[in-house]
Amino acid sequence: MMRRFAKSEHGTAMVEMAIVAPLLFALTLGFVDFGYALYQWNGATKAVQVGARLASISDPVVPATVLAAAAPISVPGAPVAADAYAPFVCKYTGSIGDCNGSSANFDANAFSRIFRGDTAVTNDDACPPPTGTQRPGMCHFFPDLLRTNVVITYAATGLGFQTRLSGPVPTITVNLQNRTFQFFFLGGLLGFGNINMPSMLSTVTGEDLKTSAPS
Repeated sequence: MMRRFAKSEHGTAMVEMAIVAPLLFALTLGFVDFGYALYQWNGATKAVQVGARLASISDPVVPATVLAAAAPISVPGAPVAADAYAPFVCKYTGSIGDCNGSSANFDANAFSRIFRGDTAVTNDDACPPPTGTQRPGMCHFFPDLLRTNVVITYAATGLGFQTRLSGPVPTITVNLQNRTFQFFFLGGLLGFGNINMPSMLSTVTGEDLKTSAPS
């Protein structure tokens, strides 16, 4: 009886399946999660590209008068040299927006136009869908994007000339901060920690730096 039991192979397939199934499911769900991470990467890349484009054709987040006052005016018509003024770094910390630490030099409406396009201006992270001819903003290309994730920098890189009527021509960089790739299955089942997302950025040359919202 014992000899027959020892030679029996009944249930072998079930045991093998019990061993292989967790590995198979983990591999499958891992593919899903990393595919979603790639989707997030693409979304973040597109968001900063759209943000930079909107920033280049819209009112600057740091008021134009402040930007103009920062540039030299001693030699009218002379080029505004690179690094002629300190870069203006505009971002949100919590619910407070500031440029170089000054909330007085921060235009919340201009930031909103970059963040959420032509949709309604609100003092939160809401991202209402655009309608009609409204242009989409950064948040429409990267789900769950927060205002605190967006940093907009205006820097002097040797463009424009002193006493230019519309002020100096800055180089604008839009980048993301404090974002992680979100993992659902791996994080929940295997305790896989979220991975910090690299600082996605896009740099463009400022244009007229004036609001060009559709009429």
